[in-house]
Amino acid sequence: MAMLVEEIMSKNPLYVMEDDFVTKARQLIRDNQLHGLPVLNRDGHVIGIVTIQEMLKITSTRSNVTVAGFVSEVPVANEDDDVAEAARLLIAAKFDILPVVKSAEVRDLKGVVSPADIFNNVDLDKVPEWNIGGVMSTEVSTCSSQDLVTKVWDKMLESGFTGLPAVDKKGKPLGMITRSDILKRGGARIGKEERVRSKDVMRVERLMSTPLYSIGPEDSLQDVVKFMQKRDVGRISVVDEGKLVGIVDRYDLIRAIFRVE
Repeated sequence: MAMLVEEIMSKNPLYVMEDDFVTKARQLIRDNQLHGLPVLNRDGHVIGIVTIQEMLKITSTRSNVTVAGFVSEVPVANEDDDVAEAARLLIAAKFDILPVVKSAEVRDLKGVVSPADIFNNVDLDKVPEWNIGGVMSTEVSTCSSQDLVTKVWDKMLESGFTGLPAVDKKGKPLGMITRSDILKRGGARIGKEERVRSKDVMRVERLMSTPLYSIGPEDSLQDVVKFMQKRDVGRISVVDEGKLVGIVDRYDLIRAIFRVE
């Protein structure tokens, strides 16, 4: 029997109304380490989401701008959809959350589904017998352990990446820094207009996770899924002969498992 969305979704999610200020949405996202928030209209119906990428680009602490101007339209899942359908919708939309509503006719918010919700409930028996080399992304964006955290933060916002491997001059991976790492330590709170005056020179080496979890391109997809589920990590570096050759994240694995093009 197929697993249903209502079995894996996060219930009673935080949300914002379309006439709430963006500063409220930004604060909720920062304080709760969220990837985004569903947005409801005055009738209480889901009209879309606001993303962490858009909200955290807003550096001003005072703003009368409302959420309405930042809403991204996304498909919604129904409680009785199967998880495979939700996976296809999420990958196609290229967002980090998918609102779940009561039905196509009644768009009352019931929950949200994230890549982590889907990935952590994958049936390992249905994982294809492939090597990770055929699934990984080979165009990897990296940083240096000596880069300023603010520089890496800007790079994440501009690119949409949620984590970057830190490598040395020879391409040897040293650690991983994620958006969550930066938010937890307050490394993103300095707006661009304040950085010239600030003495805050926090560098990546202070926040990156070490030792770096890594796998080889010949490792099996099933082993990698189990590894990432056990350690609750969203991405992992692929290393061959001591050098970084790729990276694989939950999106890559969900795409492969559910055969999403």
